[in-house]
Amino acid sequence: MPPYDPSAFPPFAVTVDLVVLTVRRHALCALAVRRGEPPFQGRWALPGGFVRSDEDLEAAAARELAEETGLHAHCPAGPPPPYGAHLEQLATYGDPKRDPRMRVVSVAHLVLAPDLPAPTAGGDAHSARWAPVDTLLDQDGGVGREGEQAAPLAFDHARILADGVERARSKIEYSSLATAFCPQEFTVGELRRVYEAVWGVALDPRNFHRKVTGTPGFLVPTGGTTTRQGGRPAQLFRAGGATLLNPPMLRPEV
Repeated sequence: MPPYDPSAFPPFAVTVDLVVLTVRRHALCALAVRRGEPPFQGRWALPGGFVRSDEDLEAAAARELAEETGLHAHCPAGPPPPYGAHLEQLATYGDPKRDPRMRVVSVAHLVLAPDLPAPTAGGDAHSARWAPVDTLLDQDGGVGREGEQAAPLAFDHARILADGVERARSKIEYSSLATAFCPQEFTVGELRRVYEAVWGVALDPRNFHRKVTGTPGFLVPTGGTTTRQGGRPAQLFRAGGATLLNPPMLRPEV
């Protein structure tokens, strides 16, 4: 058998793309960055970049997240840092024509975080902003400011974003992932608004309160209350130790 010759195979690159979701002003929003370099210079895209030869995929995703947005990923098992974000692998995309530069395989990651301040652009991103996912996934496509024509997301990022949004929508049915959108201490009403924003539906407050407080390991009372929502003091909770919800929180049919 002849020795292995790497030059006998066509080269290709690996990138990471990030679907960064948060709830802002009661709407599910995704992070979009304006590309500062070709290809698709000036177009909006998901944050991401090339994987370095000395790093694994999760490290590359965490680095790109910090470089392009100023956000920091954390391990779900540990306490989140200020403005920390939940990070998990989403899917792999390998269409040979997805990048005009060369053959590029992208490993997308899903990032969930509480209501966050305006992001900081970096790397090859010219600017960064939060945009409602419904706007980004509109068939006419894209992100546009006032007086600016909207254009579809660069590369195949609309498909990646749609997959990430559906992952979040389905996963909060059977896992405690919805709490990743909340601060460390939150009310049942704040958690309900997360579900309403992610699913795009209105939920009955009393029925929701009964379900989440009756699901073992989902929520743990902190002993404190808050009036930040106005009205009477509301009880504060933190995420419990359960990772899977039994019974699950089934998404209403729209």
